[in-house]
Amino acid sequence: MSPDLLLALFAGVLGLLVGSFSNVLIWRLPRGENVAFPPSHCPRCDHRLAPRDLVPLGSWLSLGGKCRYCRAPIKARYPLVELLTGLGYAVIAALYPLSLYGAAPLGLMVLFTLLLVASAIDLDTYTIPDALTLPGVALGLAFAAWNTRAGAGGELPSLVEAVQGALLGAGLLVTIDLLGSWVLRRGRERRYPEAPIGYQQISLALLVGAWGGPGWGLGAALVSALVNLGARRAVRVPELLTLGGFLGSLLVGSAGSGPGLILMVQGALAAAGGAALLAGVYWWRRREPESEEDAPFDPSAMGFGDVKLAAMIGAFLGWERLLVAVVVAVFAGALLGLGQLALRRENRVKFGPYLALGAVVALIWGGQIVASYRGLLGL
Repeated sequence: MSPDLLLALFAGVLGLLVGSFSNVLIWRLPRGENVAFPPSHCPRCDHRLAPRDLVPLGSWLSLGGKCRYCRAPIKARYPLVELLTGLGYAVIAALYPLSLYGAAPLGLMVLFTLLLVASAIDLDTYTIPDALTLPGVALGLAFAAWNTRAGAGGELPSLVEAVQGALLGAGLLVTIDLLGSWVLRRGRERRYPEAPIGYQQISLALLVGAWGGPGWGLGAALVSALVNLGARRAVRVPELLTLGGFLGSLLVGSAGSGPGLILMVQGALAAAGGAALLAGVYWWRRREPESEEDAPFDPSAMGFGDVKLAAMIGAFLGWERLLVAVVVAVFAGALLGLGQLALRRENRVKFGPYLALGAVVALIWGGQIVASYRGLLGL
């Protein structure tokens, strides 16, 4: 047996163990519970689980899917998450052998775990915890810095490419959200602007970034946030000016004026992505979890958790594979939506799981897809 194949088998076993911990995260994070204490216990009878109850796959199978102590059913999701994690880790280790990539595949395994946990929580609660995505962005950048220093394979992003991926990932989805929400409101202004930083500052970054680049766009958002702090309220930045101005800027760029359409789009998305991540970090650390449910809101085209999930994917995979993930997610969502429409069923799956699926496709086949696309363009 070759060393790489042996390492892939070890990675699969590691994945089974990590999958068991992933189930803890899936249950406890949405409830705001500590992921380490108390030790694992049955959620029905609260009996502490013994080591023999925690063997990945084996315990669930031997117990017939029921708690040893109260005989309450145990969801099939538990062994499924363990199995998927084991298979995912083994595939990653086989595609990115340690002999060529060093420790870099560990970062992709972390990404796989974050995607699986985020998807399971989103399917249960229609939310994606910031405690997963925002630290996930930092981890993606840290692994990219490690790859750059260690000279890992060229298929994995450098630190610069990871930063671009995070900014463009957040920027692309938050721009879709901004424009889609504006349409849903029929062009009316937001009734509940956030202070000191929120969608209005992101919209401002989008407009300024189109003309001045990411630095100027992010700077404009920060100035607006400081004004809000000084005024102790949300000083409105009209969306007719910011979003309308952004759309007008694209028309100007497409006509060959200004910095050029491609540079304007890149600058706008990167600036909006940076502002969105700053806003995400601010509200993650500031907002009380129990107050979110009762907070007033405007119609939204996309959850802000998806914006941060896209940033995390971009940080781990780079901006090119991020685009692959988004395209796959859109097509997968459309196909499932059409299927459920044909069956006259409501589509209750949010965009997060589709985006996670797209990221897995991009992780496995993204390199070939990007290379084929470049070949078609003669690049």
